[in-house]
Amino acid sequence: MRVAPTPSKSATARCRPQAGEREDVVRVLRVRIKDRHAPALDEMARAVNFVWNYCNELSMRVFERERRFIRSAELQRFLAGASKEGLAIGSAVFQQVAEDYCKARAQHRKVKLAWRKSGGARRSLGWIPFKDRSVVYRGGQLHFQGLHLGIWDSWGLGEHELRAGSLSQDARGRWYANLSVRVKPQARQAPTGDAVGIDLGLKELAAFSDGQTVQAERFYRDLEPALAVAQRSGNTRRVRAIHAKIANRRRDHLHKVTSALVRQRSVICVGDVNAGALARGKNAKSVLDAGWSAMRTMLRYKCADAGAWFIEVPESGTTRSCSVCGAASGPQGPSGLAVRTWTCGVCGSTHDRDVNAARNILVRGLAILEEQFAAAGEARADEAAVNEAGDVRKHAALAGAGHGPPDVGIPVL
Repeated sequence: MRVAPTPSKSATARCRPQAGEREDVVRVLRVRIKDRHAPALDEMARAVNFVWNYCNELSMRVFERERRFIRSAELQRFLAGASKEGLAIGSAVFQQVAEDYCKARAQHRKVKLAWRKSGGARRSLGWIPFKDRSVVYRGGQLHFQGLHLGIWDSWGLGEHELRAGSLSQDARGRWYANLSVRVKPQARQAPTGDAVGIDLGLKELAAFSDGQTVQAERFYRDLEPALAVAQRSGNTRRVRAIHAKIANRRRDHLHKVTSALVRQRSVICVGDVNAGALARGKNAKSVLDAGWSAMRTMLRYKCADAGAWFIEVPESGTTRSCSVCGAASGPQGPSGLAVRTWTCGVCGSTHDRDVNAARNILVRGLAILEEQFAAAGEARADEAAVNEAGDVRKHAALAGAGHGPPDVGIPVL
């Protein structure tokens, strides 16, 4: 288990702990910047777009002429002195833009990336990256590139060392500061609740292996009529506000569900349903409204903080397999999707489709966890044989966030 990806390479670094200490983890804290700074930040964002497009064009020309990809260090030499040309950003931002451009180009495996547009109906949302120590928190404000940015500080930024990050704009023109910080996890008692398997769905957001369910909310469907009226009238400001309300309601619901799960459970096993593939089908609206990927991400980092185990399990065949005898006698194919309750033809057990899948997911998850701890135990034994005083902390990751094995007797529900 690891924290969610962070905007820059430095943000993903982890502190090496001292003996007996837990690893520091990286968190990205997002705070709202007050609207009075929007004009200045918009000007900076236009400068960032100009630099990005310059890097894009230069990279393309170098590739056409020399058949190679220009590196960020070379791009930074071409950008030397650009801050004297009247642009609203300094050299530290130029360098970070060049680095992020090269990373994006390598990630997408393209010679040329999309141009960043500063105007028009399809303009790019504002984005201003920065390096470590480029932002300073002082007196309730963020000091950046000569600006004193007023913020709504809901995180207590004065208690953290601010590192690399970015300033970003949402569709409504509001600006946010995304700041990566290192946090020392608080010592918490690991949850003592039972293990649980979770099958993600559309009618029920989650079906648990103990028979409980969480109904899927209709955040988009409920506001779809109002959204259609705003779109037909051309009220783009209202359209953005409705989309933001939908996203906020969905995020709030998922936070409540995942926080309750982590407080009550010691092991959480979730199926690896491919939300991206299903979002390209006829149920795309319902799939996107459910927020499966966001839910899994929340469970992953909340389990890491709480000392619980999070296991993502291949869910192939979990619906068909009987959770009692293991026979593949359940419904299958498109015609079988309408079957919500079925009886095993081998052992005669009657199953709810989703609860049965959740129980199979739990069994697979506990098996994966057992394999991980067995591998970690072998690695520790090998290390001790080579050097009895050696540091074996590096093998703890195999056992899931450095926790010890689960309590004996966790029931398989």
